[in-house]
Amino acid sequence: MCGFTGYINIQNNETNLAMEAVISRMGQTLRHRGPDDSGVWVDEKAGVALGHTRLSIIDLSEHGHQPMVSGSGRYVIAYNGEVYNFQRLRETIENDPGPVDWAGHSDTEVMLEAFERWGVKKAVKSFNGMFAFALWDRKERKLSLARDRSGKKPLYYGWINGVFMFGSELKSIKAHPGFSAEVDRDALSLLMRYSYILSPHSIYKGVHKLLPGTILTLDHGQLGNRPRFSPFADNEPVCPERYWSARECFESGASNRFSGSLDEAADRLDTLFRDAVGIRMISDVPLGALLSGGIDSSSVVAIMQAISDRAVRTFTIGFNEDDFDEAVHARAVAGHLGTDHTELYVSPEMALDVIPGLPELYDEPFADSSQIPTFLVSQLARESVTVALSGDGGDELFTGYHRHTRGDWLYGNLRRFPGAVRGAVARLMMAVPADKWSRLFGLIKPVIPADLNQPNAGDKIHKLAKILDSATPEDIYRQLVSQWDDPESLAPGSAEPRTVITDRSQWLDDQDFTRRLMYIDLAGYLADDILTKVDRASMGVSLEIRCPVIDYRIVEFAATLPKHLRLKNGRGKLVLRKMLCKYVPEQMVERPKRGFSIPLDVWLRGPLRDWAESLLDSKRLREEGYLDPAPVRRAWEEHVSGKLNWRSRLWNILMFQAWLDRWA
Repeated sequence: MCGFTGYINIQNNETNLAMEAVISRMGQTLRHRGPDDSGVWVDEKAGVALGHTRLSIIDLSEHGHQPMVSGSGRYVIAYNGEVYNFQRLRETIENDPGPVDWAGHSDTEVMLEAFERWGVKKAVKSFNGMFAFALWDRKERKLSLARDRSGKKPLYYGWINGVFMFGSELKSIKAHPGFSAEVDRDALSLLMRYSYILSPHSIYKGVHKLLPGTILTLDHGQLGNRPRFSPFADNEPVCPERYWSARECFESGASNRFSGSLDEAADRLDTLFRDAVGIRMISDVPLGALLSGGIDSSSVVAIMQAISDRAVRTFTIGFNEDDFDEAVHARAVAGHLGTDHTELYVSPEMALDVIPGLPELYDEPFADSSQIPTFLVSQLARESVTVALSGDGGDELFTGYHRHTRGDWLYGNLRRFPGAVRGAVARLMMAVPADKWSRLFGLIKPVIPADLNQPNAGDKIHKLAKILDSATPEDIYRQLVSQWDDPESLAPGSAEPRTVITDRSQWLDDQDFTRRLMYIDLAGYLADDILTKVDRASMGVSLEIRCPVIDYRIVEFAATLPKHLRLKNGRGKLVLRKMLCKYVPEQMVERPKRGFSIPLDVWLRGPLRDWAESLLDSKRLREEGYLDPAPVRRAWEEHVSGKLNWRSRLWNILMFQAWLDRWA
């Protein structure tokens, strides 16, 4: 795992020495991603500079050094990630006509030879892995930027003051002496609603995130002042080209539905898992796994142990608060499988110590609070291993979220009533303030079923009212995941951009509610929340995380599964549960879902209160001008008083404010 950065200045008047100094400075910001080695490559005449920092995983010798030049000298690559099927590709290349003189045994060298023989797009389509790269074609004077299918590895880019810049993280681009950019208020509205910024947007105007599954190719002339350009893969003269699409994956899956039984589906999934896990266990450094005790990570660890000739190293963290602790489940799974298990119980002080470093770690504001335990478990694993496998992606692919299961039930029942009736009921529910609903539920708490005894009941009832008035699955999805319902008012001067959630032209045409939501999760939430969280947290401690569940072959198989093989009696992941039961007892599989979370609401009223108060100060908010102080202060006061629980709303704002302190 690595980090890379670069810039191209076709009006270049810098000397070779000056360019090396600039790119070295940009690369130095990424040392956490690659502490083992670093390198630069500069072409003064073309105005091209590439920088790379390396976490050595495969081929620890100097033959794995980057930026790397291809055997013919035509291509130069700076690359972050792993191509897991590189050994198979190497064999294919060796069976092709024409000799090849390998210098080492890295996947980077295989990639370059594939580009030489097959061209960029065909080569990228053959790669099975997580990757982002910059490839300079010295012959045709073209730059290609590419990102893996699911968006596991990040890549930012943009034209800043006539210079084209790119990098694994924003901090590397900001280190260029010519960088200057305003906060994008439109992107800020996305952050306030969803807790993250959806691709291709970034927090800065003019800087984009490359969409997953795309290649952006620019010739030398286009690398100067920005041409007519769209960061969306549409019909603009310059835009990223898709080589893989979540939408096409689901459309193809609908046309080629799996027709076998549940047992046959579980057997097929087991075969795919075994290969996906197996190729991700190839490493020249110590390897382990993150184990939460949930279905996804347990499936990965079970298969790792089944195909390994030694005890797999597994890692988990626990919390002393019962509502947040999953370590006991991880311990049970580890004990049954016979892994070499390490666990750490985290004190509130340990977790709170992470918070001041979050703006540095996430140099684009990011507000999924599970970033804290993710960092802590990565830190724990890095003490013993350099590579770890995780179970990320299972919820998105196999109907694992409550929004899939409960949303499906709601949507199915709502359609029985005319829209006018639903609207009238919704207005009645909204007519009672949220705090009064909460007080009412508090009074009747002793006599209502436990599953109806929800914290923040009033907010949930108002959210349900908005769902009642929703016409489409996508509208329901948006209501279920929104933190601030009117981010344009919260962030004055913003206009919330269209995304895969709100742009009808990007929606999936499918009658299955769950498939439509799973597609949105795969196309947006997975890359921009889950994988972003894991990448920055793990790379912050120089740990490589590999995610076999999002192997594109598993993704494409999951897209063929009919609902009855994913969801039954309101419980998702049916086929995944069936597969896991081959390896662990059923009682370890059949337990309620619990997220990877922390007692943030309590901390904001206690040890984090002074820190939060300073960031949410009315005068400060007014002077900065990004957020309207009135709704912010109202939410803060309601939360501190215990009247309502606004932990997620407030965390969105706090992470932006902390980011401003560090980067603005």
